[in-house]
Amino acid sequence: MNFDENEPQSVREQRLAAERAESREARKAASLDLWGAHVGAVIVIGALVLLGWYGKLVALGIVSGIFLIWFAAALVWACADGDHGRHALQRAYSITFGWGDGF
Repeated sequence: MNFDENEPQSVREQRLAAERAESREARKAASLDLWGAHVGAVIVIGALVLLGWYGKLVALGIVSGIFLIWFAAALVWACADGDHGRHALQRAYSITFGWGDGF
């Protein structure tokens, strides 16, 4: 984003809106790589199973609640960004569990 200090504010706003729309369309058109999200989900499910197996029900509720809130917030953000349906769910899933790419 380049700014010209002599550029009128209305022209700048139109240019920035066009750039945001262009980047949004590119993001929607790109396919999501969910491999890391699957790895993250498996790790979380494994941790939840272990917590349940050893009877740590309070910890189980806290950890699962955190991930539920995290997913819900990501879904709201994806829908507010203009995604709908399956793509919004995939983006929320990727946002919630995508940290599994680091493993």
